[in-house]
Amino acid sequence: MTWFQFSTAGSQSPFVRGAGIHLRIPQMRDFEAWAAIREESRSFLERWEPTWPPDDLTRPAFRRRIAWYEEDVARDASYPFFLFREEDGALMGGLTLGPVRRGVVQTCTLGYWMGERYACQGYMTKAVIAASHFVYSSLGLRRIEASCLPINRPSIGLLEKVGFVREGYAREYLCIAGVWEDHFLYAMLKDEFMRRYSP
Repeated sequence: MTWFQFSTAGSQSPFVRGAGIHLRIPQMRDFEAWAAIREESRSFLERWEPTWPPDDLTRPAFRRRIAWYEEDVARDASYPFFLFREEDGALMGGLTLGPVRRGVVQTCTLGYWMGERYACQGYMTKAVIAASHFVYSSLGLRRIEASCLPINRPSIGLLEKVGFVREGYAREYLCIAGVWEDHFLYAMLKDEFMRRYSP
């Protein structure tokens, strides 16, 4: 059974625990594990992501990344998480909820990545379910949006398994690996999620 432990929105250290995994805001002490899994998975990840900057895996770049993350969380702008396996603390991937849009919208966008050695084993499914509970229960949003490339069958399968509904097709939506790519657009509503996952 999934349970959750987190601090209030705006804190620098939200923490979410799910079934065999936990999510927490990245910290400088994560640099070596993060850089190692990203470098090891470079060819696996680069085809699905924006072009990596030349200094992406350096400590100074990671320090800047941590500063941005802390500022975003403090402003309730986005919530970046690293994904860890409970049994051994292995850093397996990452998940971001943002930008958070309030007012009459009350939604955020979900993005995620997984190290190649941990892919297709159900860990990200558990992470997305746990993060969705956090969005609806702690952040008080009512909708989560996501997008993926039409050729990314694992990502499509993950979103649809969790309960996201395909709502559209966006032409040249995001620049991926240096190319403006079309994307499927997905969303999941709070009521749909709670009906599926509430005890």
